[in-house]
Amino acid sequence: QVQVIDSGGGLVQAGGSLRLSCAASGRTFTMYKMGWFRQAPGKDREFVATITWSGGHTIYADSVTGRFTISRDNVKNTVYLQMNSLKPEDTATYYCSAALTDGRGFNYWGQGTQVTVSS
Repeated sequence: QVQVIDSGGGLVQAGGSLRLSCAASGRTFTMYKMGWFRQAPGKDREFVATITWSGGHTIYADSVTGRFTISRDNVKNTVYLQMNSLKPEDTATYYCSAALTDGRGFNYWGQGTQVTVSS
């Protein structure tokens, strides 16, 4: 079992920046990758970015490429999402998730942190 706690959301003006954090605990040695997803009101949850735990390989959604950066600190068992040049359409609840080496995909989710970008 792995537990993840996400934090760092807030209210920011368009063009501003925020950094989200996701702290993992438990059987972190079984983690394969971690990711960020987001869900805006009335919309489905969508993929934002992922990073593999050992190699640090990253993948981004087209909508955030060049503006968001995902990174990890293996010592602190923490993943970050640096969000720059924020747009009103980035407004959503952001969720951190962990995928283990068991092949079951993203199965462990944080409680979500709200990001609101004003125009």
